[in-house]
Amino acid sequence: MQATQTRDYTPEEYLALEAFSEYKSEYIDGQIIPMAGGTVHHNKLAGNLYAALNFAFRQQDYQVFIGDVRLWIPEMRIFTYPDVMVITGEPEYVNNRTDIIVNPVVIIEVLSKSTQAYDRGGKLNAYRTIPTFQEYLLVDQTRINVEQSYMTSQKQGWFREYDEEDEAIALASVPFQISLNDLYSKVKFEPTTEEELPTSEAPNE
Repeated sequence: MQATQTRDYTPEEYLALEAFSEYKSEYIDGQIIPMAGGTVHHNKLAGNLYAALNFAFRQQDYQVFIGDVRLWIPEMRIFTYPDVMVITGEPEYVNNRTDIIVNPVVIIEVLSKSTQAYDRGGKLNAYRTIPTFQEYLLVDQTRINVEQSYMTSQKQGWFREYDEEDEAIALASVPFQISLNDLYSKVKFEPTTEEELPTSEAPNE
């Protein structure tokens, strides 16, 4: 991810520019950084999670947001668009703007090649400064693999990885569970090199 300009922008300038932009950008401490475009797999995985979470919480005091809702991280001066967020109770808005929230409990990101290092490193460190933040899921879109991090305190937590279709992910911070089979429903991976190669046969004589 590379900044597209050298001057620093204020948060207010970023929001004004973003209102008329044809594509989404993140704001990181003065810099405006275009976000990578999504893929079909990215869309399906985020959609599957959003649908399952929204259905599970239909009678409970949790709310689910996807894609277009911004997250403001004041300590790091970052505006970003997590793929999926879960909030307990009512969302806390920034300056009464219903497109910007500050209080997610769960954040879920679908990994891409261009952002996975940032999602695992700098972005996670930024998320950990959010007082309400407890749990983080990273979903691979190239294979069945999910990484789950749960923060039991500011400096402690645990990590678990899932990579089998018959496994189920149970969130620790909210009452929700989903099987990897359901999470990856209708996601068709590209064949591996070995699968693409034809079987070798001896020529007919």
